[in-house]
Amino acid sequence: MNGLSDNSRGALLMMLAMAAFTLNDTCMKALSDEVPLFQALFIRGIVTVIAMYFLARYMGALSFRISAKDWGLIGLRTIGEVGAAYYFITALFNMPLANISAILQALPLTVTLAGALFMREPVGWRRLIAILIGFVGVMMIVRPGTEGFNEYSVYALISVGFVTLRDLSTRRISRSVPSMTVALCAGIGVTVFAAAGLFAVEWQPVSTKAGIQLAGASFLILLGYTFSVMVMRVGDIGFVAPFRYAGLLWALVLGFVVFGDWPNNWTLMGSAIVVATGVFTLYREHRGARGRFAASAKGA
Repeated sequence: MNGLSDNSRGALLMMLAMAAFTLNDTCMKALSDEVPLFQALFIRGIVTVIAMYFLARYMGALSFRISAKDWGLIGLRTIGEVGAAYYFITALFNMPLANISAILQALPLTVTLAGALFMREPVGWRRLIAILIGFVGVMMIVRPGTEGFNEYSVYALISVGFVTLRDLSTRRISRSVPSMTVALCAGIGVTVFAAAGLFAVEWQPVSTKAGIQLAGASFLILLGYTFSVMVMRVGDIGFVAPFRYAGLLWALVLGFVVFGDWPNNWTLMGSAIVVATGVFTLYREHRGARGRFAASAKGA
């Protein structure tokens, strides 16, 4: 990637991160008929936490000298991570991959709205309209009251709420706190939660095929996180961020190739609306941030 510009490198890394996360979801969904939810989360968590710890030590990116305020935010973020993992994976086990991925594309909209409501972040009327239109797109995907709407559609929506909590908490954590420390705490939280859930299920033998899928999921989620950290260090975030929607394209392809699922027209139209409004929201947020920066520099 030496010949690429910073923006091109960032866009490529974002697409690779989304590919890794979606392939992880594919591996987890593929073993859902054989391995219970909590067992799958626990095994993946153990492998991922160990690998993440040694990677962080190798990179020199691990520190636990953190203020009480940041520990509180890390705890809140971990709650968001745990809730998101449970509700998302439960929905993933019972819904087409592309459908739940499409619902998650509303995340930039929910984060922007929650930031305005709970953190008093400035949001103009254009972004508010985009958010409302985006939520119409989400409703087109889940379609309440129709035959395809069930409890797992609600689980997918709840997972968006928990991811929103996670991302808003992350925004408030001091920049001096290493990202790997935050991710490691989240991984430990999910693993401990899964271990507690094991008391409610019967441990199932893991076949060679399921073992390979779990190993793949563990490697891919770590790879996805590594790429996502690298993304934040190269390129203009306003240019790079929209490439996160490549995850939906990966989900469409993998859902069809691996599981034979293809969304209906309502889901495809809703997905297009969510993506379009999300890209617009990211663009307006980036433009507003640049404007505030320019004004503060001029005032200085």
